[in-house]
Amino acid sequence: MGFTRFVETGRIARISRGRYKGKLVAIVDVIDQNRVLIDGPLTRVPRQQYPVSHLHLTKFVVKFPFTAPTRIVKKALEDYKFKEKWSQTLWAERAKAKRLRSNLTDFERFKIRNVKRSKNRMIAPVFDKLKKQASKSGMLFGKPVKGTKPLPAKKPKVEGAVKKKAPKKKVATKKPAKK
Repeated sequence: MGFTRFVETGRIARISRGRYKGKLVAIVDVIDQNRVLIDGPLTRVPRQQYPVSHLHLTKFVVKFPFTAPTRIVKKALEDYKFKEKWSQTLWAERAKAKRLRSNLTDFERFKIRNVKRSKNRMIAPVFDKLKKQASKSGMLFGKPVKGTKPLPAKKPKVEGAVKKKAPKKKVATKKPAKK
């Protein structure tokens, strides 16, 4: 399986470093194998050359001629409904969650930690019970564990049956040594 995301005119990229970190831009022209000309009219990133190593390429490609002016790039992005498509991706959801986490106060982090603890206190005993039950039957997490056999079913107790007692073993005692 080869690469599917190429550095090309019209490719949408996310800036990974620098002043505009996290902003989305369109590649307008490829200068050389290390640098590209980018433009981000919808994200307020001015047209500039940028190193390819500082960009994360997305799966989106917009059609416009290379070295197109900013107004044409902006129109192409709006016609492509890029912001709507981007907001539906898992990448955008994760970036939003990361941004929200980074803006939490100390007290908000404390409250979240306590909520997670209380949730885990409710889940852990139930999970342990299910895990123990699964390991007894030889089916751990829905798959038979290699090298184990399921335990035989317990025999129902019969009324009136007398349990046999095991014979007591004699304990050998040592005699004190003579002096």
